Amino acid sequence: MAQRYVRVQTTEGQVHYGLLQLNQEVQVLDAPPWLKGQLTGLVLAPESYRLLAPCSPSKIVAVGKNYAAHAAEMGTPVPAEPLIFLKPSTAVIPTEEAIAYPSQSQRVDYEGELALVIGDRCKDCTPEEAQAKIWGYTIANDVTARDLQRQDGPWARAKGFDTFCPLGPWLVRELSPAARLQTFLNDAPEPVQSACIDQMVFSPDVLVAFISRIMTLLPGDVVLTGTPEGVGPVSVGDRVRVEIEGIGTLENPVIKRLQPVAPPPETEDDSV
Repeated sequence: MAQRYVRVQTTEGQVHYGLLQLNQEVQVLDAPPWLKGQLTGLVLAPESYRLLAPCSPSKIVAVGKNYAAHAAEMGTPVPAEPLIFLKPSTAVIPTEEAIAYPSQSQRVDYEGELALVIGDRCKDCTPEEAQAKIWGYTIANDVTARDLQRQDGPWARAKGFDTFCPLGPWLVRELSPAARLQTFLNDAPEPVQSACIDQMVFSPDVLVAFISRIMTLLPGDVVLTGTPEGVGPVSVGDRVRVEIEGIGTLENPVIKRLQPVAPPPETEDDSV
């Protein structure tokens, strides 16, 4: 099994990067692994931590319509060059944390994706240089309020709600180009999405190089590489599971987003 790099929070609130062992213990590193973190000798017992998203990116650059069959199901041609957009870092949640269904939307979709984590500053790179900047791979769900995406034009609102970027459960350094991505809803045995990642229109190195000619990618930044065909809606109470061969499983329940409680109306103060 490939080494699994995790980011965890202890029961005391401390955040660590580390290596996840088969017995679920975590060997703690003194820095993020892409910054050459070294083992400290500290080992966390399984009951002493919870998994966080495996990185804390300054930005998430996502790619739309990067599988031909998905572009077709959306009724659009394959873009001539990568179609990129941003998701806020505040959308990131780890595996098992709930996706919050916002009241502003009547149609929220899952989008299972391969995610890349950048390991070194990346600016104006060639595809060959960009490949060396990709430190590792994880799983993402580019949750989307589909009705708002169609309504708004710009995608910022539809893609940017809190909890709309589940990410995890961990990072691996290497991944087969033929690895299969599958998305499942609840306990259904058949996937709603299933494709090999080599079916992408633009490969990971090409995507990272293209993005680096627009904006500088920093260590820990995330690139979402696009979703295959089969996107569809979720409902409150569902569980969404995205699996990629060679990485693992990202699973999140869907709950109703709680609305903020309005403050009581102000009243005149008659005291003197």
